[in-house]
Amino acid sequence: MGVMFGRTKKKHAGSRTVTLIGKPGCHLCDDARAVVEAVCAETGARWEEKDITEDEELHRAYWEQIPVVLVDGEQHTFWRVDAGRLRRELGA
Repeated sequence: MGVMFGRTKKKHAGSRTVTLIGKPGCHLCDDARAVVEAVCAETGARWEEKDITEDEELHRAYWEQIPVVLVDGEQHTFWRVDAGRLRRELGA
C-alpha cells in the first residue's frame, strides 16, 4: 500500500528530526523540552531547539503557540507535548 492509497512509507525514528520552538523563561517550554528530550532519547530521533526571540520569522509564526513542536518541519503540536503521541508520530 504505497502512495496510491494515500499512505507513504513510515520513516525510521532515527532519521526523523524534532524541533522545539520556544523562548527562555517559558515554563511550558521547559516541560516540552523534557518530553522531547526523553522521547528522542528513547527513539533515536534527532532533536533541536530554536528560540523565537532570536528569529523574527519564527516569532511571527508561532508567538501565540509556544512551545511548538515540529517533526521533520511539519507542526506536530503546541503548548503541551504528549509523549505517547510524539512516540507514535516517530514510529516508535
